[in-house]
Amino acid sequence: MALSERERAVAAVAGAIAAFAARPTGGEPASMYEFVLRCAPEGVKPMIDAALIDEVFEYAASGGGA
Repeated sequence: MALSERERAVAAVAGAIAAFAARPTGGEPASMYEFVLRCAPEGVKPMIDAALIDEVFEYAASGGGA
């Protein structure tokens, strides 16, 4: 079963947020939003906005239903 465009965007955002959280401190300062957009594949970038990033971050920060 293929993922929908939104599901691909959510997966890209979740992966980028995880990478942002795991990256070493220091170096080039960037906001989480800039980092997510820089890491996202070109095909899903049009689907990603601040609201989606916030939604995915809130879900992950709350334990993701676990």
